[in-house]
Amino acid sequence: VHSGDGTYYDFADGSGNCSFPATPDDLMVGAMNHVDYSGSAVCGACVHIDGPEGSVDVRVVDQCPECPEGNIDLSPEAFALISPLEAGRVSISWEYVPCPVSGPVIYHFKDGSNPWWTAVQIRNHRNAVATLEVLQGDAWVEVPRLDYNYFVQDTGMGEGPLSFRITDVLGHTLEDSGIPLLDDADAPGAEQFPDCDG
Repeated sequence: VHSGDGTYYDFADGSGNCSFPATPDDLMVGAMNHVDYSGSAVCGACVHIDGPEGSVDVRVVDQCPECPEGNIDLSPEAFALISPLEAGRVSISWEYVPCPVSGPVIYHFKDGSNPWWTAVQIRNHRNAVATLEVLQGDAWVEVPRLDYNYFVQDTGMGEGPLSFRITDVLGHTLEDSGIPLLDDADAPGAEQFPDCDG
C-alpha cells in the first residue's frame, strides 16, 4: 500500500502522457507522480484510493512531473469522491487493483506505423503491462517501451501478420498471432489477463 497526497487538475479528460484518447464518458482518471510513473510502466493500470471522506478507483492516464513519490493528481470528478474539492490536497493511501475491463486486450498501432518503423500501444488491459515481445523469425524479441507509452521497434516489425507476446506485472502472459500491421488503428487480441495473482 502506497501513501502520499491526492490533488486534482482541471483538464483531466483521459488523455495525457500515456497517449490514450480522451474518455469523456469515463473521467475516473488520474496522473501518477513521476517516480511511480516509471517511464510509462503504470499507464492504463488501475488504483484504488482511500481518502479522508471516501474511496475511488481510477485509471492512470497521465504523469504528474512535479508530484513527489506517492502522490496522485486526480480528475475533479474522482477527487470529489474522497474529499470536497475546496480541500485541494488531502492525504491518501492507494494500491494497484485489476481494471474492470471487458473483452480482450487491444493492440493500437500508432499513426505512421509501417514495416520499417512500428509503434504499438496496449489498451484495454486488466493489469499493468510489463513487456511486449514480437516474434521475429524463431525468436521472441522484446520491444522497448518509450515514456509516452508506446512499444517502438525502430527497425520495424515487417509486413505482418505479426505475433505478439505480452506479460503483465503479475507474470501472466498472453500470446496473439495473425495481428495485421495497421496505421493509426486497433487490432483486438484473443484474450484478457486474469484478475487474480495466481
